[in-house]
Amino acid sequence: MIEPRIIGDRRGHFVESFRHDKFTQAVGPVNFVQENESFSTFGVLRGLHFQKPPMSQGKLVRVLSGEVLDVAVDIRWGSPCYGMHVARKLNAENKRQMWIPSGFAHGYVVLSSEAIFAYKCDQYYSPDHEAGIRYDDPFLAIDWLLAKPQIILSEKDKRHDCFENVLAAKYFQYK
Repeated sequence: MIEPRIIGDRRGHFVESFRHDKFTQAVGPVNFVQENESFSTFGVLRGLHFQKPPMSQGKLVRVLSGEVLDVAVDIRWGSPCYGMHVARKLNAENKRQMWIPSGFAHGYVVLSSEAIFAYKCDQYYSPDHEAGIRYDDPFLAIDWLLAKPQIILSEKDKRHDCFENVLAAKYFQYK
């Protein structure tokens, strides 16, 4: 989690949303090559997505407007945290950012009426390497904070397989 310093007064606020030297000190060397933005409405769940090697991506994610529950699942075979997840609320007010390294599946659900979600990637999007895991896989036991009937999925996300079947390929090895 990256907690930015927010400087505000009656006129508004200022936030240093990215600073290469501090990011590199915390995470290590990263070269961002693509930035994406998505707009979604309440209940839209995008994920759990990842790209298979050699096109795997690390992502620095944040919310520009609204609020989401952001989730990262460790899919690195042999990791002591394999199959475990982290879930954090990101919103326009707290301006928190989350670094999702390569080897993690990622997804989020919109908790506000609308949200604009932005992310920097250290690898280009490759449709030939995209993959996903079911958001409601019982093994992962992710609490998305919404009832199942409130969740809106794309047709592609509805077709994702369960964690056990997807990760049998052992795409990522823990180092």
